[in-house]
Amino acid sequence: MTKHYLLSLNPTAKHDWDRCALRDPITAKRPELAKLIAEAIDAEPGTYLVSVNIEVKVLEQAPMHQAEQLPISPAERSSTHAQFKELAA
Repeated sequence: MTKHYLLSLNPTAKHDWDRCALRDPITAKRPELAKLIAEAIDAEPGTYLVSVNIEVKVLEQAPMHQAEQLPISPAERSSTHAQFKELAA
């Protein structure tokens, strides 16, 4: 059984659960691994000892987007401030 998921790794995420998230690429829901395993073995009620092999292949990587702020020189800052004053007038 081959399933595809999006793995998001964000060490600076606000919440712990968003630092490492596995989601369905279409629904964005988090997979229930126990349910997937039960479906894979067509389980009848009972207790099972199972072996699960996970093979991971990176199909594509998208870099995290970070807001980039460029430093403004004092001359540019005063020029921008003057332009805002003109717009406000």
